[in-house]
Amino acid sequence: MLAYLVRRLLGAIPLLLGILTLIFFVLQLAPGDPIAKFANPNVSPEVLEQMRRNFGLDRPLHEQYGKWLWSFVTGDFGYSFGQMRPINEILPGILWNTMQLTLISLVVIFVVGMLIGIVQAVRQYSIADNVLTFLALFFYSMPSFWFALMLILIFSLRAGQDGWALSFPASGMTSIDYEYLTGAEKFRDRVMHLILPAIALGIGSAAGVARYMRGAMLEVIHQDFIRTARAKGLSERTVVFKHALRNALIPIITLLGLYLPFLLSGAVLVETIFAWPGMGRAIVDAILARDYPMVMATSFVIASMVVLGNLLSDVLYAVVDPRIRND
Repeated sequence: MLAYLVRRLLGAIPLLLGILTLIFFVLQLAPGDPIAKFANPNVSPEVLEQMRRNFGLDRPLHEQYGKWLWSFVTGDFGYSFGQMRPINEILPGILWNTMQLTLISLVVIFVVGMLIGIVQAVRQYSIADNVLTFLALFFYSMPSFWFALMLILIFSLRAGQDGWALSFPASGMTSIDYEYLTGAEKFRDRVMHLILPAIALGIGSAAGVARYMRGAMLEVIHQDFIRTARAKGLSERTVVFKHALRNALIPIITLLGLYLPFLLSGAVLVETIFAWPGMGRAIVDAILARDYPMVMATSFVIASMVVLGNLLSDVLYAVVDPRIRND
């Protein structure tokens, strides 16, 4: 297993370099100049030209690419044109903020989605199956940005105006008085800010997981070994959750590897709507500001998550099904 992991990680290096090289040259084709935002009648052309020299934007394209590639290899992501500070100081904070949102969303996606899919499979063609199928398709077809806005309107604005017992913050990670709260109050405040964006980001994907889970469970529960388990007198709960579920997890594990990077990139709209200071919002700000180093650094993180997500799926295959070996 260790040799397999090493081979996969080494094989990912040229893939990541290829992706980042493509991103670098595509960014160069975009109109505009990172220094153009500083242009105004009070700034002389000489100053703007000096800024281009300071950032290395006056050099030939191949020299810029070589310098950028070497800095990435050595772990230096460069200097943000928009925030005017090293990206190595910016990236850990925004990545941690996005990971908090992503991990909670993954729990929503797989716990809720798998439970709904199991109920649908066990009660196939029942009223519960039909109702849950309708709800799953409804939420799956709903755009995440529209759903996020509806959550804010109902559970934040409307709840606050009508004095509901429970209302959620509409934006940000913390309240204004966060620094003056106790430890338990800080934890509650952070959780309250997490709930709406996590639901907005995860509910559509949970509906998709439910459909996959239903199909996989229906395929398994009609097999001979499930009938044998029932014939031995095992309880239905044991048959479903111990025998059937484990054998139906292969397609769900595949989705886990796909959803991890998808959530990082899909958080762009949700983080912008909820003013969540994470990677998605940083990407939008970087693109608008022509902040090329920041765009490339965040793209590198997302590409790395794609590789790690697929590697995680392959490892979990062997854990769930002993017949699969990663040699």
